[in-house]
Amino acid sequence: MITVAEALERLFALVTPLGEEEVPLTAAAGRVLARPIAARRSQPPFNASAMDGYAVRQADVAAGGRLKIIGESAAGHGFSGSVGAGEAVRIFTGAPVPDGADQVILQEDVAREGDVITLSSEAGKSINIRAMGADFGPGDSLSAPRRLSPADIALAAAMNHATLPVTRRPEVAIIATGDELVAPGDAPGPDQIIASNTYGLYAQLQALGALPRLLPIARDTLESLALAFRLAEGADLVITVGGASVGDHDLVGEAAAGAGLERSFWKVAMRPGKPLMAGRMGEAMLLGLPGNPVSALVCGSIFMAPVITAMLGLPQGAAQRRMARLAAPLAANGPREHYLRAKSGPEGVTAFSKQDSSLLSVLSEADCLIVQPPGDPARAVGETVEIVPIGNGH
Repeated sequence: MITVAEALERLFALVTPLGEEEVPLTAAAGRVLARPIAARRSQPPFNASAMDGYAVRQADVAAGGRLKIIGESAAGHGFSGSVGAGEAVRIFTGAPVPDGADQVILQEDVAREGDVITLSSEAGKSINIRAMGADFGPGDSLSAPRRLSPADIALAAAMNHATLPVTRRPEVAIIATGDELVAPGDAPGPDQIIASNTYGLYAQLQALGALPRLLPIARDTLESLALAFRLAEGADLVITVGGASVGDHDLVGEAAAGAGLERSFWKVAMRPGKPLMAGRMGEAMLLGLPGNPVSALVCGSIFMAPVITAMLGLPQGAAQRRMARLAAPLAANGPREHYLRAKSGPEGVTAFSKQDSSLLSVLSEADCLIVQPPGDPARAVGETVEIVPIGNGH
């Protein structure tokens, strides 16, 4: 068995970078920007008023000063003339500051009578002008790679980009294996259960920005598994669930080898999730996950998610971890790294008392995994532990 860290290193070595595609701004949110884009103009493109008020010359600003209004500048309709001595232009937020003016007096700081304003003692304490290019100028760039947020989309639009170069979404084929499985909604036989793991993995993959597709359940025969692998052709990543252990009916490894798998590793020193398999199968990467529901989804968070992130061109790295205080004691750990389902609260994190890898109800209530290193001693309330957030909000 190899460690979780070594398994991740070997997984990253199997990742093949994906190409890029151009998408409109309206389809770019959550996608990964493939390369930097440069601004095609300044923002703001002119000196703009930050307030409603009057554009004046600083040289004319004095308490009690009287200035003549010679025009108006509004957003989209600037004043075409120039402000001279003793003159002012009525101006509104976002409008271009006229030539000759270098300050905007707030409308609250003047008294207006007809076309003349009188400045109060408060006038002139701020310039109230947004300088041309204060946000960005031509050639300033939005760095890549990055997962595009709504703010990034707005910035790209302001830079005058209608489309963006993004990394192609990885196509992921998901294969559930086992004679015991039937699809949700079907009537299971007396010895069968409902296939659930693949649907949770599908949701994880969607959230990560991949394009998952569920293949028909593969039965416990080499012929059925071979057909499933043929149906997976064209995928960037093939995920198998179950059938990679050591039982007489666990045939995924053999069938994958028949489909050309070059195996990188099998078995990881962790719980839940020991029977993990990975390699390359032609153009595709293969990740074989355990069949127990919790094991599959935990491995989805610890291994599958970092792989998808790397495929998208984002920095390679383990799932995000942070430190948290224990709100309840933890028993000592055994020889494998342990990922305990836990719940966070005001007092810290608490591991659930039930940790069996078949209990999806416990995983559904958990919002993090406590990471116990191999051989970790018992921990008391108040001690700090590493956790991996898993994003279940309730």
